[in-house]
Amino acid sequence: QVQLVESGGGLVQPGGSLRLTCAASGFTISGDRMAWYRQAPGKQRELVASITSGGNVNYADSVKGRFTISRDSAKNTVYLQMNSLKPEDTAVYSCNARLIAVGVVRDYWGQGTQVTVSS
Repeated sequence: QVQLVESGGGLVQPGGSLRLTCAASGFTISGDRMAWYRQAPGKQRELVASITSGGNVNYADSVKGRFTISRDSAKNTVYLQMNSLKPEDTAVYSCNARLIAVGVVRDYWGQGTQVTVSS
């Protein structure tokens, strides 16, 4: 079955960097859209970055120039490199896979990983 396992979150000082990892199983990431979302306390979940099967990437305006989404098809893994972190980046980050089969779209989620940016 489809599984997404995130890792790499933690506590980092403002201006620091973290790399989140999403290890996927049960499907091939290169054939589907993969994305990272985040949800801060009291706020709605928001799309942070996405990468399509064709390799097109998209970022939220708030992270452009600081975050980079990438994938390693050989490892079936998606990454989110986060640089120049700010306190407002504090949130639970979740990996998302949007799979389409027989015309049906299904979203799958990982368990999430906490990122805290604080001095």
